[in-house]
Amino acid sequence: MMKFSYYPGCSLEGTAREYGESTEAVAEALGIELQELKDWTCCGASSAHSVDHKLDVALSARNLDIAKRAGMDVVVPCAACYQRLKVAEKARLADEGAVTNGFRIRHAVDFFWDDVGEEAIATKVKKPLAGLNPVSYYGCLITRPPRITDARNPEDPREMDKLLRSLGANVKEWSYKTDCCGGSLVLTRTDIARKLTQKLLDMAAEAGADCIVSACPMCQSNLDMRQKELSGESGKEYHTPIFYFTELMGLAFGHPSTGKWLGRHLTDPRPLLMGKGLI
Repeated sequence: MMKFSYYPGCSLEGTAREYGESTEAVAEALGIELQELKDWTCCGASSAHSVDHKLDVALSARNLDIAKRAGMDVVVPCAACYQRLKVAEKARLADEGAVTNGFRIRHAVDFFWDDVGEEAIATKVKKPLAGLNPVSYYGCLITRPPRITDARNPEDPREMDKLLRSLGANVKEWSYKTDCCGGSLVLTRTDIARKLTQKLLDMAAEAGADCIVSACPMCQSNLDMRQKELSGESGKEYHTPIFYFTELMGLAFGHPSTGKWLGRHLTDPRPLLMGKGLI
């Protein structure tokens, strides 16, 4: 069994429990042991970096020190956590002049696609996602800015698209996969967040998608929770399921907990999946 360190972050133990549970479940199905970092703490996203840069770096650097002692690459599903850990890594590089971690910080999408690999994923598929037409939504933080994230294709990432295709889904192309959803503005400028969210939902529909697949708790929550509100304001009906990519991996793998994860969504994805014969 392959072993990796695991940094869940706060959201995956709260508002994004289905993301955390599905990440651990599909990793186990693939023969991977994710060892949660001992005594990890909040990385400070998304407020610390706007208040105090040194504090922000220190919060994430503490978790990097824990990961260094564990001695394994660390898997990070949350996009915001991933970026804050990468910021701390780059700050240390600038201060110390050398890479001192001795391990890699891996976002879950890159981890499953690049490190685990297509062959391993494909062999676990019991129920191909035939007929499902998703668009992959990476959001702002996984790939940008590339000087922090080290993304190979920051404007047009492909890893999640390829992963979903390996599950049998008919992934649609669109130009908004890294556009901001306004998640960080939901409390301070709700009006902007609504406009950005509505644009993404409209553009996904225009691309022929029947769902959006995310790898960020903030993005998923923002897109999922605003649809009823947007429907009432615009007079246009919005009911686009917003999945975590690991939930769809679990569905394709035939994992028994899939129904529990899907039942926590505000925009119920089950009617779509029933119509496709996937549940």
